[in-house]
Amino acid sequence: MSEKNNQVGIKIKKVRELNNMSIEELAKVSGNDVELLKKIENGDLIPSLKPLIAIARALGVRLGTFLDDLPELGPVVSRFGASENVVRFSGKKTYSNDEESKLNFYSLAAGKIDRHMEPFIIDVYPQANEEIELSSHEGEEFIYVMSGEIEINYGQEVYTLAKGDSIYYDSIVPHNLHAKDQNSKILAVVYTPL
Repeated sequence: MSEKNNQVGIKIKKVRELNNMSIEELAKVSGNDVELLKKIENGDLIPSLKPLIAIARALGVRLGTFLDDLPELGPVVSRFGASENVVRFSGKKTYSNDEESKLNFYSLAAGKIDRHMEPFIIDVYPQANEEIELSSHEGEEFIYVMSGEIEINYGQEVYTLAKGDSIYYDSIVPHNLHAKDQNSKILAVVYTPL
Protein backbone atom coordinates (compact mmCIF):
# COMPACT_ATOMS: atom_id res chain seq x y z
CA MET A 1 0.00 0.00 0.00
CA SER A 2 1.47 3.36 -0.98
CA GLU A 3 1.09 6.44 1.19
CA LYS A 4 -0.68 8.25 -1.67
CA ASN A 5 -3.21 5.41 -2.10
CA ASN A 6 -3.88 5.64 1.64
CA GLN A 7 -4.43 9.42 1.38
CA VAL A 8 -6.97 8.91 -1.43
CA GLY A 9 -8.86 6.40 0.69
CA ILE A 10 -8.75 8.65 3.76
CA LYS A 11 -10.15 11.57 1.74
CA ILE A 12 -12.96 9.45 0.29
CA LYS A 13 -13.91 8.21 3.75
CA LYS A 14 -13.80 11.74 5.18
CA VAL A 15 -16.04 13.17 2.44
CA ARG A 16 -18.41 10.20 2.78
CA GLU A 17 -18.68 10.72 6.53
CA LEU A 18 -19.16 14.50 6.09
CA ASN A 19 -22.11 13.60 3.85
CA ASN A 20 -23.48 11.31 6.62
CA MET A 21 -23.39 8.44 4.15
CA SER A 22 -22.71 4.83 5.05
CA ILE A 23 -20.34 2.80 2.90
CA GLU A 24 -23.35 0.73 1.81
CA GLU A 25 -25.20 3.87 0.68
CA LEU A 26 -22.14 5.06 -1.23
CA ALA A 27 -21.87 1.65 -2.90
CA LYS A 28 -25.49 1.85 -4.02
CA VAL A 29 -25.33 5.44 -5.29
CA SER A 30 -21.95 5.02 -7.02
CA GLY A 31 -22.63 1.56 -8.46
CA ASN A 32 -19.56 0.05 -6.78
CA ASP A 33 -19.22 -3.03 -4.56
CA VAL A 34 -19.03 -2.48 -0.79
CA GLU A 35 -15.87 -4.64 -0.67
CA LEU A 36 -14.22 -2.51 -3.37
CA LEU A 37 -15.06 0.66 -1.44
CA LYS A 38 -13.64 -0.82 1.77
CA LYS A 39 -10.38 -1.67 -0.03
CA ILE A 40 -10.19 1.84 -1.47
CA GLU A 41 -10.90 3.53 1.87
CA ASN A 42 -8.32 1.31 3.60
CA GLY A 43 -5.73 2.30 0.99
CA ASP A 44 -5.34 -1.28 -0.22
CA LEU A 45 -5.92 -0.31 -3.85
CA ILE A 46 -6.98 2.31 -6.31
CA PRO A 47 -8.78 0.59 -9.22
CA SER A 48 -9.38 2.67 -12.35
CA LEU A 49 -10.75 6.14 -12.94
CA LYS A 50 -14.31 4.94 -13.56
CA PRO A 51 -15.08 3.89 -9.95
CA LEU A 52 -13.33 6.99 -8.58
CA ILE A 53 -15.32 9.27 -10.86
CA ALA A 54 -18.54 7.49 -9.80
CA ILE A 55 -17.56 7.94 -6.13
CA ALA A 56 -16.80 11.64 -6.68
CA ARG A 57 -20.15 12.18 -8.43
CA ALA A 58 -22.04 10.29 -5.71
CA LEU A 59 -20.39 12.48 -3.07
CA GLY A 60 -20.88 15.70 -5.08
CA VAL A 61 -17.16 16.56 -5.38
CA ARG A 62 -14.55 16.78 -8.15
CA LEU A 63 -12.30 13.79 -8.83
CA GLY A 64 -9.37 16.02 -7.91
CA THR A 65 -10.72 16.34 -4.36
CA PHE A 66 -9.27 12.89 -3.68
CA LEU A 67 -5.92 13.64 -5.34
CA ASP A 68 -5.26 17.19 -4.11
CA ASP A 69 -2.84 18.25 -1.44
CA LEU A 70 -3.10 21.81 -0.09
CA PRO A 71 -5.60 24.07 -1.88
CA GLU A 72 -4.18 26.88 -4.03
CA LEU A 73 -6.21 29.82 -5.32
CA GLY A 74 -3.60 31.08 -7.78
CA PRO A 75 -1.84 29.18 -10.54
CA VAL A 76 -0.17 25.87 -9.76
CA VAL A 77 3.29 25.31 -11.23
CA SER A 78 4.59 21.76 -11.68
CA ARG A 79 8.35 21.52 -12.18
CA PHE A 80 9.93 18.82 -14.33
CA GLY A 81 10.92 15.81 -12.26
CA ALA A 82 9.65 17.36 -9.03
CA SER A 83 6.38 15.46 -8.66
CA GLU A 84 6.54 12.81 -5.99
CA ASN A 85 2.78 12.47 -5.88
CA VAL A 86 2.10 9.32 -7.85
CA VAL A 87 -1.19 7.48 -7.76
CA ARG A 88 -1.12 3.94 -9.13
CA PHE A 89 -4.21 2.68 -10.95
CA SER A 90 -4.76 -0.83 -12.21
CA GLY A 91 -6.53 0.33 -15.34
CA LYS A 92 -9.31 -2.13 -14.44
CA LYS A 93 -12.42 -1.80 -12.26
CA THR A 94 -11.02 -4.17 -9.67
CA TYR A 95 -7.70 -5.77 -9.00
CA SER A 96 -6.14 -8.02 -6.43
CA ASN A 97 -3.30 -6.94 -4.19
CA ASP A 98 -0.74 -9.00 -6.13
CA GLU A 99 -1.34 -7.28 -9.46
CA GLU A 100 1.05 -4.67 -10.75
CA SER A 101 -0.08 -1.13 -11.46
CA LYS A 102 -0.76 -0.54 -15.16
CA LEU A 103 -0.98 3.25 -14.86
CA ASN A 104 1.04 5.64 -12.69
CA PHE A 105 -0.62 9.07 -12.51
CA TYR A 106 1.38 12.22 -11.69
CA SER A 107 -1.02 15.09 -11.09
CA LEU A 108 -0.01 18.39 -12.69
CA ALA A 109 -2.61 20.46 -10.86
CA ALA A 110 -2.77 18.99 -7.38
CA GLY A 111 -3.82 21.74 -5.05
CA LYS A 112 -5.56 23.96 -7.61
CA ILE A 113 -9.05 24.45 -6.21
CA ASP A 114 -12.17 24.83 -8.34
CA ARG A 115 -10.54 23.38 -11.44
CA HIS A 116 -12.59 21.73 -14.16
CA MET A 117 -9.82 19.67 -15.76
CA GLU A 118 -7.49 17.03 -14.32
CA PRO A 119 -4.10 17.12 -16.10
CA PHE A 120 -1.75 14.18 -15.55
CA ILE A 121 1.50 12.73 -16.80
CA ILE A 122 0.87 8.99 -16.86
CA ASP A 123 3.32 6.10 -17.12
CA VAL A 124 1.47 3.37 -19.01
CA TYR A 125 2.61 -0.26 -18.94
CA PRO A 126 1.65 -3.09 -21.33
CA GLN A 127 -1.21 -5.42 -20.36
CA ALA A 128 0.41 -8.81 -20.92
CA ASN A 129 -2.22 -11.07 -22.53
CA GLU A 130 -5.05 -9.59 -20.47
CA GLU A 131 -8.59 -9.19 -21.68
CA ILE A 132 -9.23 -5.55 -22.45
CA GLU A 133 -12.05 -4.12 -20.35
CA LEU A 134 -13.75 -1.03 -21.74
CA SER A 135 -15.16 1.52 -19.32
CA SER A 136 -17.00 4.81 -19.70
CA HIS A 137 -17.79 7.90 -17.68
CA GLU A 138 -19.15 11.35 -18.36
CA GLY A 139 -16.75 13.91 -19.72
CA GLU A 140 -13.93 14.23 -22.20
CA GLU A 141 -10.28 13.17 -22.41
CA PHE A 142 -7.29 14.52 -24.29
CA ILE A 143 -4.28 12.22 -24.67
CA TYR A 144 -0.84 13.23 -26.02
CA VAL A 145 1.82 10.51 -26.38
CA MET A 146 5.18 11.63 -25.00
CA SER A 147 7.03 8.33 -25.51
CA GLY A 148 6.31 4.77 -26.57
CA GLU A 149 3.17 3.61 -28.32
CA ILE A 150 -0.39 3.63 -26.99
CA GLU A 151 -3.39 1.66 -28.13
CA ILE A 152 -6.86 3.02 -27.47
CA ASN A 153 -9.96 0.91 -27.86
CA TYR A 154 -12.81 3.36 -28.39
CA GLY A 155 -16.21 1.81 -28.98
CA GLN A 156 -15.70 -0.57 -31.92
CA GLU A 157 -12.57 1.25 -33.15
CA VAL A 158 -8.90 0.76 -32.22
CA TYR A 159 -6.41 3.62 -32.52
CA THR A 160 -2.64 3.25 -32.27
CA LEU A 161 -0.76 6.42 -31.30
CA ALA A 162 3.00 6.97 -31.35
CA LYS A 163 5.18 9.72 -29.85
CA GLY A 164 3.78 13.13 -30.81
CA ASP A 165 0.29 11.82 -31.68
CA SER A 166 -2.80 12.90 -29.78
CA ILE A 167 -6.48 12.05 -29.50
CA TYR A 168 -9.44 13.89 -28.01
CA TYR A 169 -12.60 11.92 -27.29
CA ASP A 170 -15.88 11.81 -25.40
CA SER A 171 -15.31 9.45 -22.49
CA ILE A 172 -18.98 8.41 -22.33
CA VAL A 173 -18.10 6.04 -25.18
CA PRO A 174 -16.63 2.80 -23.73
CA HIS A 175 -12.85 2.96 -24.00
CA ASN A 176 -9.56 1.51 -22.78
CA LEU A 177 -6.05 2.93 -22.98
CA HIS A 178 -2.96 0.73 -22.69
CA ALA A 179 0.67 0.60 -23.82
CA LYS A 180 1.08 -1.44 -26.98
CA ASP A 181 4.38 -3.32 -26.53
CA GLN A 182 6.58 -1.14 -24.35
CA ASN A 183 6.42 1.18 -21.36
CA SER A 184 4.99 4.50 -22.53
CA LYS A 185 4.32 7.98 -21.18
CA ILE A 186 1.38 10.26 -21.95
CA LEU A 187 0.00 13.65 -21.05
CA ALA A 188 -3.70 13.23 -20.26
CA VAL A 189 -6.26 15.90 -19.50
CA VAL A 190 -9.53 14.54 -18.12
CA TYR A 191 -12.67 16.63 -17.83
CA THR A 192 -15.57 15.27 -15.80
CA PRO A 193 -18.61 17.48 -15.21
CA LEU A 194 -19.78 17.65 -11.62
